[in-house]
Amino acid sequence: MKEKTLITITRQYGSGGKEVASIVAKKLGFRCYDRNIVAMAAEHVYDGEDINELLDRSYNNPENCLGNLGDFAYERVPTHNRMYIEQAKVLLKIAERESAVILGRCADYILRDQPHVYSFFIYADDEFRLERAKTHYGERTLKELDEEDKGRKRYYAYYTGQEWGNPRHYDLMINVSKLSLENAADMIIKYVKLRQENEE
Repeated sequence: MKEKTLITITRQYGSGGKEVASIVAKKLGFRCYDRNIVAMAAEHVYDGEDINELLDRSYNNPENCLGNLGDFAYERVPTHNRMYIEQAKVLLKIAERESAVILGRCADYILRDQPHVYSFFIYADDEFRLERAKTHYGERTLKELDEEDKGRKRYYAYYTGQEWGNPRHYDLMINVSKLSLENAADMIIKYVKLRQENEE
């Protein structure tokens, strides 16, 4: 792998994308960043608040605020927007410093202009997601899983102006319904290696 290789993974809720990201990171010896990005960003925005509440609110979508941050002084920017700005700063610092696997957080968009960035979308059939919901998500219904994804779509659209899950934003979209999560991780690694060989 090239120095400072960045792999971003976006995932449908209930697809096992988080596990895929962890497997990829472990196989490559990279750090995997997900919820910890929020914690790192929170150090610059919040003081003494409960990290779990921050995580819960990090995907909240603004109801009555402008999406354009350009004309605001930083102190006047709504807190949720400041949180996004700080998360973006954290991601860009990671990109400058190391190779990494990054889960969610609009990383595919934020890092799109960095060299050696490869973005993947993990999804699955409804039956697969429902089966995982029994063992991993407190037996949530398919409707509840889909509601989580609707929140992610709104968040992504608000901050990027792009459509979450649109194939044009990813190097590869993988349906994990018919193969193991480890197979999906291996596909990602093989794809990145092939791309890097062709870039030389």
